[in-house]
Amino acid sequence: MATIQNSKLTRDLSISLLLYTLPVLAIYLYFKLSNGVVSESHITLPSFLEFAKPAFTNIRTWGLTVFMLVLGIIEFSAGLYDDQWTGEERKIDIISFLAPKLILPPVIAFFSLTVLPVLIPNLENSLSWVPFWGGFFLIAIADDLTQYWYHRLHHQVPFLWRFHRTHHSAPYMGMAMLSRQNFIYTIFFSQIYLTATLTYLGLGLPALFVLVLKSFITLGAHSSIAWDKPLYKYKVLHPIAWVLERLISTPATHHAHHADTSGDGVGHFKGNFGNMFFIWDVIFGTGLITRKFPKSYGIKSYKQEEWYAQFLWPIFKSKKEGSALADGVFSVPLKPKAENATPSPALYEQAQS
Repeated sequence: MATIQNSKLTRDLSISLLLYTLPVLAIYLYFKLSNGVVSESHITLPSFLEFAKPAFTNIRTWGLTVFMLVLGIIEFSAGLYDDQWTGEERKIDIISFLAPKLILPPVIAFFSLTVLPVLIPNLENSLSWVPFWGGFFLIAIADDLTQYWYHRLHHQVPFLWRFHRTHHSAPYMGMAMLSRQNFIYTIFFSQIYLTATLTYLGLGLPALFVLVLKSFITLGAHSSIAWDKPLYKYKVLHPIAWVLERLISTPATHHAHHADTSGDGVGHFKGNFGNMFFIWDVIFGTGLITRKFPKSYGIKSYKQEEWYAQFLWPIFKSKKEGSALADGVFSVPLKPKAENATPSPALYEQAQS
């Protein structure tokens, strides 16, 4: 079994390396066929997108926050949380929403303005000659494929899982839990630094458009408003649904990832790792498409740990007996151990059982 898993991992990593090179190859061939000529028209924003630049800039700075709040209010008004947003759930969601907006900007600024000039000196704006479409293609793949692996590894590596389980502990889906993460998972969000590096190298404009587009897709995938249901209901829309659900994350595919069980044939917490693009799950065989929604969400062994334990573990531990975040507890066993079984020093609590 271990040999099979290692073989699959090697294969998937090899495919990933190929995917990372595709935009680079496309840009190379483009200039090869144009005899290496770089003109102003290559690197400026296409005219049909020029009008949208101010909107994308404002959306990135404050618009997304407003959009999240408005969508959250609509969800609450519609009663989509079934009165589950109480106690520790409310605290961890609010803290996780506000903290990154205070913590990440100075961290990314320090990385971009202080660290990168030392690591890659004299390379600032060195990729500014890359066409907008090339930069968009490059960042879209590099950013989202990197996040796919970051996300997947946090589900498949027992030690890493505890830094991500906070996101899966919510017994509901929606704007309230979108940012719900352990602070270490957030700070070491690998693709943030990759995109910051590409921006430093001169791809800031494509990065703006990619990140705004990605934000709307991930917002829509987490929302409790199932905008994709009409695509499955009306036969005339089925072709659109077929393409969309394989290309990007939709509520149906991402809600399945947050289900508290996989025994119903709908939940798929061991896959559906894609964030903006679901196509990674299609390529690597980790996807499940059912066009159905789970009946319940979260972690079956969830003990409503204190907000500080969920957000700041391992600095602060949970006081809940048996919690995977408690002091001296590596994880929670999936099923009771046999009386004569030898205790395991690091039993792994899966996202759900």
